[in-house]
Amino acid sequence: MKEIRVATANKNKMRELKQMLEPLGYSVRGTEDLADFDVVEDGDTFEANAIKKARALCEITGTATVADDSGLEVDALGKKPGVHSARYAGVVGSDRDRANRVKLIEAMRDVPDGERAGRFRCALVYLEPGCDPIVFHGTLEGEIGREERGDNGFGYDPIFIIPGDGRTAAELPSDEKNLISHRGQAVKQLLAFLESHTTE
Repeated sequence: MKEIRVATANKNKMRELKQMLEPLGYSVRGTEDLADFDVVEDGDTFEANAIKKARALCEITGTATVADDSGLEVDALGKKPGVHSARYAGVVGSDRDRANRVKLIEAMRDVPDGERAGRFRCALVYLEPGCDPIVFHGTLEGEIGREERGDNGFGYDPIFIIPGDGRTAAELPSDEKNLISHRGQAVKQLLAFLESHTTE
């Protein structure tokens, strides 16, 4: 079984990545055993942040590393919160996701239906020691809801409405969400790469 280290302490991201990678024979480990691993995400793009995290973890562990940076872009807000999605409300800790959703709902209060388009974006980086980073991208288009619905998700999932479906991302079962999500799309590309690429 090949090991892949994931540059995140986010338990929700780890759960999603494990659900997608472990059935295919990969042992997936995060950074829980690295108490001092903390990378400042100060890049201007999701890709820049993901590359920075992948390089930092690969340098420490010397193993193949996966890192992602993802977030929500809302057209009516000039593509915000964007790379600041996780820090949108300025709250840290267990209340962060809810505070971010509340702030976004408030910011979108006067935006009419039909003008509430947004998208989740993901930049997923695969990096092996001594190699250049390989970047995979995923995007999920949708609309921003006016209230929270569903409890099977995290981040902005409870207010992100899937086009043509009507459910929020948090109302989808995990397996269904992983098939269409921005992260799921990027992971599919990663898996196709891994299947055709043999490390020496």
